[in-house]
This record gives sequence, structure tokens and C-alpha cells, in this order.
Amino acid sequence: MRIHEDLAPLAAPQGSAVALGFFDGVHLGHRRVLAAAAAWAAGQGCVPAAFTFSLPAGAALKGGRILSAAQKHARVAGLGIVEYVEPPFESFCALTPEQFVDGVLVRCFAAKAVFCGDNFTFGAHAAGNVHTLKALCAKRGIAVHIVEMARCGGAVVSSTRIRAALEQGHIGQANAMLGAPYAVDWPVVHGRGVGTSRLGTPTLNQDYPAGMLVPAQGVYLTRVFLAGQWRPAATGISARPTVEVPGAPVTCETFVPGFSGDAYGQSPLLEFHRYYAPVQKFASLGALRAFILQAGAASTACFAAGQK
Repeated sequence: MRIHEDLAPLAAPQGSAVALGFFDGVHLGHRRVLAAAAAWAAGQGCVPAAFTFSLPAGAALKGGRILSAAQKHARVAGLGIVEYVEPPFESFCALTPEQFVDGVLVRCFAAKAVFCGDNFTFGAHAAGNVHTLKALCAKRGIAVHIVEMARCGGAVVSSTRIRAALEQGHIGQANAMLGAPYAVDWPVVHGRGVGTSRLGTPTLNQDYPAGMLVPAQGVYLTRVFLAGQWRPAATGISARPTVEVPGAPVTCETFVPGFSGDAYGQSPLLEFHRYYAPVQKFASLGALRAFILQAGAASTACFAAGQK
């Protein structure tokens, strides 16, 4: 997938089919829109494309971002999108709905068809909706496909629902709505070395960047892609109450049974599959070590049995 950070015209001599949206989380609803654009493009011999945007550095997204940019791109590419246009929001946010259609859909994409959910808005101050989009596109020979919203658990899937599920530790619900496991891919950094020097259970430390949603504190059964293979693991998201002082920052630490390699500086993909236990303060380091080993064994058994 080619990623473009400006609105220059694409190489699309036969035109394109364009999925429209922010795609935070690339959840089931987003997947429907993206897959529909890719399928239509394949049938018409044109380019499967997506239009989204990036926010200014440090800009807060209500509730926090669900996926890293790298994970978002990988999941979109996996749905068949070839051209992915992601300009800064400020580069087009002042356009009127008509200017957006002419400057973005016509000039940049040579769009033959566009795909979006029924809650899509565009143009300055969200002045345009799907009805506006249909009217403007009809005049320019662009087909508009409104993709039915995905539902899960009796309600419409949304990034808001997914954030709430993650913040409550309901990882199974979040994964069902995402259509793939919630995952992080932050660089492995040096911690305080407690797991190695005092517990004999070395961990991978991956710090959440500012602006990213942090799931509920607790211990999760996870798996991590290290040294060319998936490995069962146990991940703790907490302020480490047994070894830290009150007010310490929340960390993401992963124990990988049987792994002793050096992963510093790497960005391994870590998938969350089950919530295992809440955070607790142990009476001794020995008790903490026993619990970490127990969680690691539970993860190994979980994946050996094909349970997720």
C-alpha cells in the first residue's frame, strides 16, 4: 500500500474507488467500507483507495487513539487498499463540501465511486453529510455507496464503544468489534530491571506514547511476535504496586516464557487476547514471581489449546 501525505493527483488512469473515513481502530464498520471499495475497484478495473487524515502532532483525540499509525496502515492494507491518502487535517478542513468533492475526490483521486458509512460528514464545520455527498457527486458522475453500519452485541460498532470496552478490561468485546485482536507495537525500552535482577522473570517494557488509549490496568493473556514466531505471553498494565511507589506511571510489561533474547530497540507486535486478573499488591517478591510464572503458564496453556 502506498501512503501519501498530500493531495497531489494519484496515478489512476482508470479512476479509483475511494473509502472515506478516519478509520480509528479499523473496526468492523470501517472494514466493511474499505472492503466494499476494494471489491468494487476489482470489478471495475480501477484503483482501490482510501482517504483519511492525520491530526497535528500532540493533538488529542477524544478517548485516545486505539491503534498506532503502523498498525492502522497494516490493517487497511490487508483489506486490499492500494492508494492511501492521509494529508494533515489542517490542509483541507477549510474546504466547503463542493470544494472537497472537486479538489479531493475529482482532482486527487479521479474517483469513479466513493464508499462511506451513513454518519459520514465532510467540509468545513462538517457542513456536508451523505445527502450532500450524493447530490454533489451525482453532478460529477461519481457513484456514492452508503455502507450499512456493522453491529455487534445488538448495537452499532463504533470507536467509542471499543474504547469503553478496552478501558473496562473487556478485551473479548473489543476484539470482536475490531475484527482482530487489539495490539500494540511500541519499541522495547529499558525498565528498572526488577524482573531480571530480582524476580528472574525478565520482561519486555513497551511504553504507551502520549495520546494513545491505555486499556484497563490488570494482567492479560497475550501473544507476541518475537524472533520470527508467535510466542504466548502475559502482560501487565499497571503502576507496579509491589515494587513501585504510589503515583508511579502506568507501564506495559510482558513476560514471555522461555524467551531470553535481546529485544531492546525492536517493536514487536503484542496482541491482547484475554483479561486474566486485576492489579494486586503482593506481600513479597516471591509471591509476585509465582504469580508471573502462573500467568505465563496460563497463556501457554491457552494458546496450546487454541483458546483466545
